[in-house]
Amino acid sequence: MQQPARCEVLIVGAGPTGLVLALWLTALGVAVRIIDKTAAAGTTSRALAVQARTLELYRQLDLAGAIIERGHKIPAINLWARGEHAARLAFANIGEGLTAFPFLQIFPQDEHEQLLIERLAARGVTVERCTELLSFSDDGACIRAQLCGADGRQQSCEAAYLAGCDGARSIVRESLGTGFPGGTYRQIFYVADIDGAGPPVNGELHVDLDEADFLAVFPLAGIGRARLIGTVRDERAERASSLRFEDVSHRAIEHLRLVVQKVNWFSTYHVHHRVTEHFRSGRAFLLGDAAHIHSPVGGQGMNTGIGDAINLAWKLAAVLGGRAEDRLLDSYEAERIAFARRLVATTDRVFTFVTADGRIAEVMRTRVAPLLLPRAIGFEPIREYLFRTVSQITLNYRGLPLSAGVAGDVHGGDRLPWVRDGAADNHAPLNALAWQVHVYGSAGEPLHSWCARNDIPLHVFAWGSAHQEAGLARDALYLLRPDTYVALAAPNADAAVLERYAADRRLRL
Repeated sequence: MQQPARCEVLIVGAGPTGLVLALWLTALGVAVRIIDKTAAAGTTSRALAVQARTLELYRQLDLAGAIIERGHKIPAINLWARGEHAARLAFANIGEGLTAFPFLQIFPQDEHEQLLIERLAARGVTVERCTELLSFSDDGACIRAQLCGADGRQQSCEAAYLAGCDGARSIVRESLGTGFPGGTYRQIFYVADIDGAGPPVNGELHVDLDEADFLAVFPLAGIGRARLIGTVRDERAERASSLRFEDVSHRAIEHLRLVVQKVNWFSTYHVHHRVTEHFRSGRAFLLGDAAHIHSPVGGQGMNTGIGDAINLAWKLAAVLGGRAEDRLLDSYEAERIAFARRLVATTDRVFTFVTADGRIAEVMRTRVAPLLLPRAIGFEPIREYLFRTVSQITLNYRGLPLSAGVAGDVHGGDRLPWVRDGAADNHAPLNALAWQVHVYGSAGEPLHSWCARNDIPLHVFAWGSAHQEAGLARDALYLLRPDTYVALAAPNADAAVLERYAADRRLRL
């Protein structure tokens, strides 16, 4: 009898979430197997934005530079109303001083996936195409999965853990029975990759705020290339499967004075707002669209799935490597599900406003928004709040089991504030996929000795006014997790607090 194939983590689904999970686990020394039922990677895409927090995390595996080089920075967002250009919101370096990536970055999902596939292949892992998960069981000791391979034959696979990254119609989620409560927007979304001309094809983002169907024109790298994302409603929404580009509202396109010279591809899709009840069940996990889906407002979906993957990856590696107990994996759901629920609620409210019918909604969009938004964006606190929220650098895990202490304005669970003080970049050491300790000021010999004995890097930064302005405390201790979030913030750089933190959570740092 043929023995089942074995791996430590079986990943179902090779979109950005599954690919990032596979890449991070492989870099951490975990044996993975990643399968996808499609014959090839996608050549069309819906997701475009790569947020600043994702780029920060991507520094860990030297991905950020490639995305910036191949993608496109958005210098401004333009609002159109009643067929006229109504406002321009400058966004060139909206997050200046907050991150090494203070801009809005566009990099289409299909190109993004190809980059991840290349990097994964360089580490010796390839996606198994035309391979489908048929069923699985969890006996408490391992996952036993039945697969159908490219040759049509069934095969067995045993894995310590299963990761469902298989999208909105996830078979992993359906098998676990964790539900997917929420709803579906009545509008049909469409995406079109075009070659074009006119005012909206100038390297900036353009949005039509009129009463016509919603339309946004996103710039792509290359002259004359753009991505249209829009909606259709009324009777057209009833025939989404047969909808063609000729059927979309050309009124919105004409409002923007856009000349479509060539449609390279066109697709339609329904958008839902849903979050599953649980992100973990036994040895199986749900990530990305398998766990949460929402409107594309703010470009959050793909980035949130990538955040799921990096959050889970270091925890799986720690448990599989014997450096933590299985209960560490419970923190994945605790840390990610609350954010997903907030995100779905927020994007739902924004999308409902943007697409609302009626005279009041029209006046708010076409008259009030173009007048107030430029003024609001020009106000530094609002500008900073908007960037922090959309870029996901404000996401934190405060008050959760892995987060402890406070020093200065920084709490356990926070993203470490970014500080560039002269030539020193305090995020530079975060490209290590490991625990580390930061001190801003001076650290005593006991802490140096403890870190050396436990093989934990200690980074001491000369104190400067920039650190104080960022909310860091002088001579405090900050313990950083492998995913670069602050685990512990202690006002005194005392090795004993590290011992207690690790002992309380039964971790070997």
